[in-house]
Formats: sequence, C-alpha cells, structure tokens
Amino acid sequence: MHIPHTEIDLRLKVVGRYEAAEGVLALELADADGGLLPEWSPGAHVDLNLAPGITRQYSLCGDPADRSKWRVGVLLEAQGRGGSQYVHAKLHEGTVVEARGPRNHFPLDPAPSYIFIAGGIGITPILPMMAAAAAQGAGWELHYGGRALDSMAFRDEVSSRDAARGSVNLHPQDTEGLLNLSGILGSAREGTLVYCCGPEPLLKAVEQQCSAWPSGALRVERFAAVEQGEPVLHESFEVELAVSGLTVTVPPGKSILDAVKEVGVDVDYSCSEGICGTCETEVLEGEIDHRDSLLSADERAANDVMYICVSRAACPRIKIEL
Repeated sequence: MHIPHTEIDLRLKVVGRYEAAEGVLALELADADGGLLPEWSPGAHVDLNLAPGITRQYSLCGDPADRSKWRVGVLLEAQGRGGSQYVHAKLHEGTVVEARGPRNHFPLDPAPSYIFIAGGIGITPILPMMAAAAAQGAGWELHYGGRALDSMAFRDEVSSRDAARGSVNLHPQDTEGLLNLSGILGSAREGTLVYCCGPEPLLKAVEQQCSAWPSGALRVERFAAVEQGEPVLHESFEVELAVSGLTVTVPPGKSILDAVKEVGVDVDYSCSEGICGTCETEVLEGEIDHRDSLLSADERAANDVMYICVSRAACPRIKIEL
C-alpha cells in the first residue's frame, strides 16, 4: 500500500535555467520565501501548477541532499497539450510557480544490483537513482537510449557517473539503432531490480523482456496512461465514504472522483488520468476495477488502494477512506 503520503503546497521560484539537451530545458527551483524544501527520495516527482487547467508532473533529478533547490528537466513537445510549451516560454529566472509534492510512486528499493533503462527524458528519475545505488554499494548499469546524442538530456552528467560498481551505456538511435533489450534483459539475474522510464513503446518492450523475470523485479514509470479496455461493470455502483458518512452513486461514464466532488467532499487530484498518484485512496471493502497506470500486478492484487480519478468498483458497492 502506498498510503500514507505527505505532500505540501509550495511556492517555488526559478533560480536557474539552462539547456540540458536539444529541446530539453533544465529548471532549478527554490522555495520562493527562502526556506528549505521538503525532503525527497529518488523517483519522486512534483506537480507544477503552471496556469489554470495546466498542472504537470515532473521528476526531480537533482541531489536529494540539497534542500536549497530542486531540479527538473522538461522536454519541449510541439504536439503536446501545452504544458511543456508553457514551461519553455514562460518560466524564466525569478518566475514564481505554485507546486505540490513531492510524491513518489517510483521508489528505489534496496537491492544488491540494478539495471536502469531510460528512454529520452525518462533519464530524469534515473539520475538520482544511480547516485543512490552507488552510495549504498550496489552494482548497477545504465542503458540510456535517445534519438541522437544531442537530444539526450544530461548526457555529460550521466557519462561522469561511471564508477567501479557501475557502468554507463549510451545508445543514440541514429548511429546504433534501438536498445538491444534481449541482450540487456535476456536472462533473469538473481537479486537484480530493473528500473525503466521512457516512452510507452520502450516500456512495453521491457515488460515483455522481463516477463520471465521474478515477480516484482521490474519497476516502470509512465508518461501517459495505458488503455485499460472495457470496465468490469457497465452499470452504476455505490461508493460508501467512511470518513464523511456519505454514500454516492457512480453512474457509467462518471468517475468516483467527480461523484464525490459533486457532494462536496474535498479530494486532492491532479492528472485525472491515473498516472500521477495524487488521488490515491484506501479501500476498506469491495473489489476494485483498477484502471490506473501506476500499480504493479502484485499491488493490484492486494486490493487495498485505488486511484479514484479512473479506477472503478468491480462489485455493486465499495467502501473507501474519504
């Protein structure tokens, strides 16, 4: 179970801005009032409330020990929904932005060794993981794929991480082709965890290669929601809210999140797509139709938390901690 988690509303000021690669902007963010920022661990991300209706999640990719500033990397997506374009055009040094976090649904669990696989801007959560793995004395290797060397964010910083217990492997697609996942992941390795972040085709390919690995060996973080298919129940269901004492009916086509908001229950949420984890809610009774892109198969089987922006009941009535 991920719950409980503590998040903080923040005012962050841009104190640094530079190009991390072609089309990738690195921002350094400090507390707008000069205080220390909250602690965070590798894999964490923060919500930036860029403008009304535009909230985006970005992985923290600096040094967790440095509480004077955070760093994020933002890829400019010309065909995106406008968030990255806003960041590149509007967030200059001195700009103050509302934020919430940090939140971590991609934590680095202890292990004797790691395989890190990153595609494009997916390198951002992996960067602090490499440092943490080295600090705990674990063996590790990084396989970092990108369109071309010039497009691979933090390339020089990544290359400097080579150490006695780790190895860095850069794979620019224009000269080397796609990552050789069968060679990297062809045989399961005892005591090794695989962490992968990147575009959906890479994640699916890694999941396929790791299908014969032990359950729980692979950890992934997604940029976009995965298509979930038809819901288990096509009819309405009831949701009992244990804290508020209310019961709401959720009809087809409406989320639990929207239904509880309509009766005045205050809920934290952000992406409304099942990828950020903000609306995570404890489930007390009933079966869940998981429709998020966060939980692993084992976590889904536990049937104890759900993301109410997308997930639904798989039974006529469910009871949740709201």
